[in-house]
Amino acid sequence: MTPCSLKLLLFVLTTLCLLIELALAKHAGITRRYKFDVKMQNVTRLCQSKSIVTVNGQFPGPTITAREGDRVIVNVVNHVQYNVSIHWHGVRQLRSGWADGPAYITQCPIQTGQSYVYNFTVTGQRGTLFWHAHISWLRVTVYGAIIILPKRGVPYPFPQPYKEVPIIFGEWWKADTETMISQALQTGGAPNISDAYTINGLPGPLYNCSAKDTLKLKVKPGKTYLLRLINAALNDELFFSIANHNLTVVEADAVYVKPFKTNIVLITPGQTTNVLLKTKKHHPNATFLVAARPYATGPAAFDNSTTSGILEYHNTSNKTKKINNLPLLRPSLPVFNDTTFATKFSNKLRSLANVKFPAKVPQTVDRRFFFTVGLGLNPCTNQNQTCQGPNNAMLAASVNNVSFVMPSTALLQAHFFNQSKRVYTTDFPTNPPFKFNYTGTPPNNSMVTSGTKVVVLPFNTKVELVMQDTSIIGAESHPLHLHGFNFFVVGQGFGNYNPNTDPAKFNLVDPAERNTVGVPSGGWVAIRFLADNPGVWFMHCHLEVHTSWGLKMAWIVLDGKRQNQKLQPPPSDLPKC
Repeated sequence: MTPCSLKLLLFVLTTLCLLIELALAKHAGITRRYKFDVKMQNVTRLCQSKSIVTVNGQFPGPTITAREGDRVIVNVVNHVQYNVSIHWHGVRQLRSGWADGPAYITQCPIQTGQSYVYNFTVTGQRGTLFWHAHISWLRVTVYGAIIILPKRGVPYPFPQPYKEVPIIFGEWWKADTETMISQALQTGGAPNISDAYTINGLPGPLYNCSAKDTLKLKVKPGKTYLLRLINAALNDELFFSIANHNLTVVEADAVYVKPFKTNIVLITPGQTTNVLLKTKKHHPNATFLVAARPYATGPAAFDNSTTSGILEYHNTSNKTKKINNLPLLRPSLPVFNDTTFATKFSNKLRSLANVKFPAKVPQTVDRRFFFTVGLGLNPCTNQNQTCQGPNNAMLAASVNNVSFVMPSTALLQAHFFNQSKRVYTTDFPTNPPFKFNYTGTPPNNSMVTSGTKVVVLPFNTKVELVMQDTSIIGAESHPLHLHGFNFFVVGQGFGNYNPNTDPAKFNLVDPAERNTVGVPSGGWVAIRFLADNPGVWFMHCHLEVHTSWGLKMAWIVLDGKRQNQKLQPPPSDLPKC
């Protein structure tokens, strides 16, 4: 071989190696580091200042941006008087349950002056999620967006947007919410309703004193924008709309869906929805209200107000015409209890279920569960005084009539170190303790039982779970969130679930894949998931008041046989209780 041909061969081999490395690098994740300083910050809304818990002094908190396959490391330092923990809502946390975040479930909270490093890899996920505090009611102000971009060079399965905008809905109280929920849990009554809803932390012009605290969404004509909608409100499902504009839903809970057009989106607390907004071809000589208001089905009082922002078109041709002089058009939103719209909307959500993005719906089932979810009562514990719930009792909530009691040691720790004694029991009921007409006349006895009970599942169990709303105290839509998994919404209906006839109508082809689903008011929802993630996984209503009252439980998924099917040991800085 001549020296020239040898050099050429070396050059070709080097180039080939470089190309292989670049190809691998394109798909290999990088490590992204964040520092979260949890601290108090004075914020003024509705003409009133208050000190709120924030991350880095920001409200809403900072956005976490990563690509599919990236490792995310967040150092959370607690500078406030409250115990703190952060949940990365919707992130699968495959074998990294120690980083999931719900206090007393996967970790003891981070105490004042302490810190904890959350360390996880985003595996097989891309889209919009969010992070929030997961202890007491701190998530009222401690929340922010998680944006997971596809791997480099991988396009969206819809037109590439001109710009992407996170839209985070929140809820605002003038009062101190920690004091408020603490008092409500002592008296047994319902806590006060919120004073406003917010979009990106701003109430908008329909509230007193809030014209300056208004989101301005500035757009150009003839462009496509991706709006990343996140419902971080504490207790309310929301209808969302933009006046005179259609939206195309392309993703829900960080899973692509078959695109469909709508002028109204329904989004429950804990859910995220990506929509495409195609702006008008020419400047419309108007501004447009962007608005959200509640979908409420329960018997209790609720904040029946509307948060809003303004969609403004960039005016390039006629700069003299001021935005303020343009007419402001308003959207038409459904009435607060429009369950017909809610049902139609949720039925439109379907997985792409194609070769690139398959819907891996379990076609067979190993374990079936039937859970009633709803409200109930506890006896009054206040000696010498009346309680503020119905019949001088205390309001409660339960799953299969078990109102979950939070342990004082984290469940995951107790499970991992085989120290479950006096922490939890494994006898969570598979079915309600007794049958009744769940959506009809409620039974005379509305009292719940209490306990720290869990369900244990062997690794890779195929689970079917039917969740049934009850009419005890009052029928109500309950957005149920499952940690550690996505699930498929295979069926839903009204009235009592019929195990003989309803399964025939299940969609096992292209059901929506989610992490949070609304159990219909006076109805039921059926989900399926594969228990392929070892650890302890919280499941609870994402209406915070119901979680406080006990509408929560936990699943323990055991290790599999292989090394990559086992929960990793805890990090050395895991907080202590």
